[in-house]
Formats: sequence, structure tokens, C-alpha cells
Amino acid sequence: MIVGVPKETFPDENRVALIPANVPHLIRAGFEVQVEAGAGTRSGYPDARYREKGAALIRNRADLFRSAHIILQVRGYCANPDVAEGDFDMIREQQVMIGFMKPCSNAKFVKNLAERKVVAFAMELIPRISRAQSMDTLSSMMTVSGYKAALLAANTLPKMFPLFMTAAGTITPAKVLIIGAGVSGLQAVATCKRLGAVVKAYDIRPAVKEQVESLGAGFVELDIQTEGTEGKGGYAREMGDEFYRKQRERMKRVVSENDVVISTAAIPGRRAPVLITADMVAAMAPGSVIVDVAAEGGGNCELTEIDRSVVKQNVTIIGKTNLPSTIPFHASQMYSNNITKFLLNMTREGKLVFDMDDEIIRDTMVSRDGEFLNTKIFQVVQETGQSQKENAESQEIPHTK
Repeated sequence: MIVGVPKETFPDENRVALIPANVPHLIRAGFEVQVEAGAGTRSGYPDARYREKGAALIRNRADLFRSAHIILQVRGYCANPDVAEGDFDMIREQQVMIGFMKPCSNAKFVKNLAERKVVAFAMELIPRISRAQSMDTLSSMMTVSGYKAALLAANTLPKMFPLFMTAAGTITPAKVLIIGAGVSGLQAVATCKRLGAVVKAYDIRPAVKEQVESLGAGFVELDIQTEGTEGKGGYAREMGDEFYRKQRERMKRVVSENDVVISTAAIPGRRAPVLITADMVAAMAPGSVIVDVAAEGGGNCELTEIDRSVVKQNVTIIGKTNLPSTIPFHASQMYSNNITKFLLNMTREGKLVFDMDDEIIRDTMVSRDGEFLNTKIFQVVQETGQSQKENAESQEIPHTK
């Protein structure tokens, strides 16, 4: 079977799905590897490296799609709908597509793949179980995001992060608040601590307090009920409006005490909760910085503008999305390791075996043979289709006799 790695076409996407070092692993498993010429250039992996490791370079994208049985991408067709329409025309029945798919927010495009009878896997659906840790692309990319968010904050803040005792006087350390202590938040905590800032973190899940404190940061506790805030896989659950209202009331003072706020609170498949209001921003000292890592999901800050850095109330708010793409060499390395192990997990003697008793395969498979295999995605597609139908019916002009 042939594994194809096309060049990423999403705007400003610099990562590549497979790096040269992983090519031999697939060849030993019985695959042939084809890479579109230039696919790894922007992430620091030249064509020559792929050739040295045994991959064939394909100049024409259509030829790659035509010959490959399996397509590996960072952003699959569903996660790149504005640009990938041309790719859809090249996708074949029974072709296997693996990558980030954003299936919950792009149900229309998932439906397109299902109707084409594509076997599609969404890497963001990797279950949070011990056996799947080496394949967990979300955790890998969030690690990169948390690290880069800390650097952006340090670079933008008109203060230095660490304490300095100098002949010119004592420089007090910057105060940083991390909202959301998941993988991204914890990496932001660790990086800000290494840079010398005084760091505190807040999360609605009290269970993460020990992890925050193990990194040398303080844990912020608000006087609100936290029972039931942690969902399946350790992710934060979406809470009701009343919970978020109380949370915002108590958060204003905490936010205003800090020079930097890095917000990372995201709920898979849902809009990011608004945790930082305009009033909170106004209460921060001039020159303060907010880095909204959740910008792609709508943002945790009420004033965030997606993919822009803006100054509001004398506070700089950074809404940069796709932070892993800004460190493409190592982000690609981590993603490639994840996706390679995922592919090898369902490989037997050079052939793919879809063992539906395997939780990893079952939970990530979005479509196969024209059907939706993931019940959650099926529900989203059904709801989307019904909504579109109702919208169309509401716009019909009634006939008059």
C-alpha cells in the first residue's frame, strides 16, 4: 500500500504530516511512501532528506492522490474546506484519509467524505487512554501552543519577566496568570516559570491543583461550586451560563493583579467560554498583555480578534491561531511521531486492519463505506442537515391561489 503525504495548503500552515525520520518505520511495515515535492520545506525538512530515507518524490499533486491508498495530512479536507475543494475532486472511494478533520464544526464536509465512501480518521478524536498517549496529537500541539504563548507574552510585555538585582535598582518580576491548566496551560506555566515570572494558574477542575503546584506556580481558587466540572478523558466540561457568570465576577480582581494573562480554556467541539470581559481588560494596568490561545474557538477574551494583535483599553490582546505552525520543525516532528504510531497501530503485514474492538480505531474513525462510524459526529451531521432544511423551508415563498 502507498502512503501519500501532500503539501499542506491551509493558509500559513508550515507543518508537514510526516518527517523524513519516520519514513523508514513505514517502509519496514510494508508501505511505500510518496511525498509531494516541497511538502516539508517550510518546516525545515528538504526534499533530499525524504529521498535519502527511501520516500519517492511526486511533483504533481493529482498524481499523488491518484496513486496513494492512504493520505496523511496535518489539516485534512474537512479542516481546510476553503482551499481543499480541489483536493476533494481527487479523492477516491475507499481511500484512507488521516489528519485533523474538525468533524464537529465542519459536518457538511464530513458528510461529503462519507458520501464519497472515504475511510476518514480524525486525529483530534484520539481517546485519552494510556495506550494512545504516543498518538495524542492534541496534547502534542497544545504543548507547542503553551510554549509559544509564553514567548509571545514575554516579547510583547514592556517589562522583563525575571527578578533582577542590579546597581541601577531592583527589577520586580512580572506577574502572570494562566487560565486553563490543561496541556497547553501547564506548558505555559512551566515556560513562564523558566523565564522568571511569578506565575499563578486557574482551572475549574480542582484536580489539576497538584500539577500546577508541582511546577512551582500558585493555584487560584475561586469561591464557586466545582463539582462535575471534569468530563470524559480529563477535559473540562462545558458549564451553564450561571456558572460562567459567577466565575467572571470573581475573576476580575485576579486578572487585574497580573501583567500577563494567558488563556487556554477550550472545550473540544464547542465554542471557547468567554472568561475575560471588557471590564476585566479595563481593570488591567496599561501595557499589560493577554494571549488568547483559545482564539481559534472564538476566544476566552471578549475583545479578542482572531489572528490579530490589537490594543484595547491600553492592553495588548493577541489572538494568534495555529501557534504550532509558528514552530514548524518540532511541531511537525511531534505530529509525525503521533500519526506514524497511529497508522502502525492498525497495520498488519503492510495492510490496514480496522479492528473495531480497538478503542483507538473505533473512536477516531469518522466515516467508512458511506456511513458515519462515530456516533457523536453522526449526531452533529444529522442536526446540521435538519437545521439547513428548516432554514430553507423558512425562506420558501408560499404559493397563492
